Amino acid sequence: MRGMEPDRAATAQTIRLALSELGLEWSERTPGLFSVTLPGTRKLRTECGLEVGRYLVGVRAFVARNPDQDHEAVYRRLLERNLKLSGVAFSVDADGDIYLTGRIPLPAVTVDEIDRVLGVVAETADSMFNIILETGFADSIRREWAWRRSRGESTANLAAFSHLDPGEPPADG
Repeated sequence: MRGMEPDRAATAQTIRLALSELGLEWSERTPGLFSVTLPGTRKLRTECGLEVGRYLVGVRAFVARNPDQDHEAVYRRLLERNLKLSGVAFSVDADGDIYLTGRIPLPAVTVDEIDRVLGVVAETADSMFNIILETGFADSIRREWAWRRSRGESTANLAAFSHLDPGEPPADG
């Protein structure tokens, strides 16, 4: 493969095979740099990058933007969850945005390992998404409930946050 060392080329081929077998939506814009879309139920889509490096495959998935409030509580929940994770961990970038990141040594990359790591990313992003939102964006969610009601908009996709519903505005008069 042009531009890649043999071990890296073999690793990239293993990743292609794994992604094809898993039936996931994915692309490879440059050799060894993969973008994978992981489906979910709470977080409907998690974009995950896999980058074949000289010694490791880097894993990086965006989970949520920088919380508006209660950073300490959000980060504490993420750090507690890190204790139970395998292969990835929650990370925060310079802007405060939340990611799942990990590294897999090239010799450890197999179809089964790619399946396992992507499964951990998908399950973790999905299971923690609403927790992050209700803790770090509670005031924004309350405002969204009120704004949608004031405009007669659907609140169906806010159902998971019904406990944050400020209720109907008081009637005039």
